[in-house]
Amino acid sequence: MRKKNYKIVSLFSGCGGMDLGSEGGFEYLGEKYKRLNTEIVYAMDFDEAICNIYNSNFPNTCHVADIRHLKSKNIQKHNILTGGFPCQSFSVVAQNPKRLGYKDDRGKLFFEMCRILKEKKPSAFVAENVKGILSANKGEAFPLIIKEFEKTGYHVKHNILNAVDFGVPQKRERVFIVGFKNKKHYNKFKFPSPLRRNKNVPLSKVVIPDCEVDEKYFFSDKAINGLLKTKHLESMNKGRVQKLDEPCNTVGAHLAKVSLNSTDPVLRTNGRYRMFTPREVARIQSFPDNFKLSGSRTTNYKALGNAVAPVVMWHLMKNIIDAMESGQL
Repeated sequence: MRKKNYKIVSLFSGCGGMDLGSEGGFEYLGEKYKRLNTEIVYAMDFDEAICNIYNSNFPNTCHVADIRHLKSKNIQKHNILTGGFPCQSFSVVAQNPKRLGYKDDRGKLFFEMCRILKEKKPSAFVAENVKGILSANKGEAFPLIIKEFEKTGYHVKHNILNAVDFGVPQKRERVFIVGFKNKKHYNKFKFPSPLRRNKNVPLSKVVIPDCEVDEKYFFSDKAINGLLKTKHLESMNKGRVQKLDEPCNTVGAHLAKVSLNSTDPVLRTNGRYRMFTPREVARIQSFPDNFKLSGSRTTNYKALGNAVAPVVMWHLMKNIIDAMESGQL
């Protein structure tokens, strides 16, 4: 049987972590991630500067768009819908039975993804979010989110995947929700299992030597001395100073504002403290070195910190394709 070319529509695309992983065809830390039998036919995001990063790296265009105004008739026919929808604003409406509500406009965006699923009816979808969504509203929101996806006509599974389990030097847990129209595909699908490795990939594999790092990334003596007056650097909470022989803690979207007094990860090398460069963050997130970064440092940090690790998405998409292929036999 000739294998099908699976067309993908990407919502909330960001700089393209999900899309790079969904298509494959890249190399990272000496491992080759083969080109999958997929094609991104439409991508969109609200942030123009981040779309510019995407458009520097993909042959297709990431459209600057507000999903609330996106008409499904303007979206190409596709087999798989992907998207990391915002989750900050969910609330459980005090009704009986309880219903999923929203506190502001960002909370509506999840429902727009469901709307497009109902109207376009792709064979499968992938939604991604932070682990905290499981405990949102004291654990009441997530079951309602799953129910909303099921109401669009899909058989749904979810799981937590940690990037560190797939050869990425970062402890990054994310919730992935996968749905299939076809029950056979649903039954065949399994989330990727952690790779059997002797040990996790250490941060040292992706860190740039200090001699190649611009002085602007290092914290001043004044900043260090100021913190020493209030507390010991060695006791900074949440493990913000990273150990080079271990994976990094989760990198976030606001690394541009990192300080020695924040909880974001920083480096201590050769007796000096510094922030990660955008290229290091890209490596920590499993983007290959030929992935182009454009725009300001702030835009780079935001885009990379919000991205899905491409390597994790590659393993997930491979399993989705395998389930859909085997379900056709």
